[in-house]
Order: sequence, then C-alpha cells, then structure tokens
Amino acid sequence: MTSGNPLVVVVTGLSGAGKSTALHALEDLGFFCIDNLPIPVLQDTLAACDAGKLDRVAMGIDVRVRTFFKRAHEVLEAVQREGKRDLEILFLDASDETLLRRFSSTRRPHPPSYSLGVESTRAIAVLDGIRLERERLSLLRAGAQKVVDTTGLSVHDLRRRILDAYGPGVGGQPGMLTRLVSFGFKYGTPVDADLVFDVRFLPNPFFVEALRPLTGIDPPVRDYVHATEDALVFTQKVIDLLEFVLPRYEREGKSYLTVAVGCTGGRHRSVALVELLARTLGPKTGLRLDIVHRDIDRDLATSGADAPSITAGRKG
Repeated sequence: MTSGNPLVVVVTGLSGAGKSTALHALEDLGFFCIDNLPIPVLQDTLAACDAGKLDRVAMGIDVRVRTFFKRAHEVLEAVQREGKRDLEILFLDASDETLLRRFSSTRRPHPPSYSLGVESTRAIAVLDGIRLERERLSLLRAGAQKVVDTTGLSVHDLRRRILDAYGPGVGGQPGMLTRLVSFGFKYGTPVDADLVFDVRFLPNPFFVEALRPLTGIDPPVRDYVHATEDALVFTQKVIDLLEFVLPRYEREGKSYLTVAVGCTGGRHRSVALVELLARTLGPKTGLRLDIVHRDIDRDLATSGADAPSITAGRKG
C-alpha cells in the first residue's frame, strides 16, 4: 500500500481453493478479516472500518452470500470509484480435478448446491457445481489484481504466498521489528525471547575494579569485552547467523522478533555485545532494530530500597 489509503483485500475464488487459509494468513498479518459478508452492507461496513481506523481489511466474498452475490461486481466497482481505499481482489483458483478431490475428502456439499435457493438442487453433482461457480465468478476473476492457482499448493505453500504478497516490508508496510535485548541470567531469561545467546564464557568486567561501576555502553568496558579473540569470533558467528535468519523470519510473516543476549548480571558483557550487534545488523539487513538493556541498572537498584528499574528501549 503505497498511496497512503486504507487497503481492502477481497478474497474470493472457487470453493475448496483455499480462501479460509488465505483469510487466516491475512488475519495473522494484522488484517481485520470479515468472511461471508452480505454485499448490500459492504460499503457501510467499510465506512465503519474507516471510523475505527482499521487501515488493513480483508473480506471473504463468494457464492455463499447467495442471491446477494449478483451485486458483488457492481458494489466493488463503486468502492474503487470512490478512491478512498486501495481495493485489491485476490482470486484463488484450482483445477476441477483438485477441487473435486478436496470435496470428496471433506464430504461437504458444494456451495452452489444450496446457494441456488431451490431444494431440488441439493443433489447437484459436485463437478456441475464447480462449473456453475466458475461462471458466476468470471467477472471477479477478470478484475482480480492477483490470481493464485492452488492446484499444486499445500496449505503451508499458500500461506507463504500470502505472506510474500502482503507481509512485513511489502507494499510500503513496515518491515519486521527486531528487538535486541541484553539481560542477566540471574534475573531470568526474557519470556518473549525467540533466540537466546549466552555470553557468560567471556571475561567478566565485574571483576575489574575500575570497570565494575561502568556498563557495556561505556568505552572502557566495551573495549575490554571486545578485546578477546573469543568475543570477536563469537560476535561474527552470531552476526552471520542473524544476517541469514532475520530476512527469513520476516518472510514467514513475523512482525517482530526478539533476540536476547545474556550474561550473569546483564550489565557488562551482554550490553556491549548487543550494542555491537545493533551497529552491525542495521546496515546489513535494513531491518528496524529496537535496543533494550533490561537489567543494566538492576544491581544498582537492588542495592538500595527501591524496586529494580528496567531501561527503556531505544531505536537502533
């Protein structure tokens, strides 16, 4: 979405082609999802979404809306003419043989069998229902901005297609936020950490009297921690790993990722290494970084009567 307008994705297509999977993937990406909405209330619903400041909306529209479906193309064209929203039609298709196999495995009736409103049509053959549905959806398919053939796709493959099309960093959307957190193991591992690195094997500045009152942000501590070959080799290996995995986490649709680096107290070694990682990873990956030193002042705070304080994060 590059125009700055709210984005509306209309998910439609053949029954059994994966519309539910696509809507679930969009919901995981932060879209406000509505399925099987009656066409006459579509514009009022979008107005309500605008009032609620919902700028990413996905709507599932197909033949299940029954007789209302006749107006679908007309109403969607009216929404596009308004110019208030970027409307995009995502059409999911599959071969007749694939759809027939999927319905045979679920043993559910094909939607046109009951959407026609005639009792005798409940016995309609699935293949005939698929052909009838194709005819009814022909206008939406012709106007679709994205058409995905799910014939050879698993639900996981389809989810990845949706993430590639609408996930973080796509179409002007913010990329994945990576939080780099330093912490002390004696205060517990961060419960929201996705990746945890333990640097307690490095020499500890705490045992150097001149460095003890300082933190890993101060140049003397930083130089002390980075002076050993182990620190340099470890840091480079972590950078190589993160440079490889972070874009792939983003591609899987994660909006944020927490990387935690821990030492004993969370004041010296872990802080120095998080600062180094932030300086290196930002330019290399282009991802947004948020730096949090969770326990940097904790030892000082617990020496008095006050409760421990947590250093607020900052942007890297």
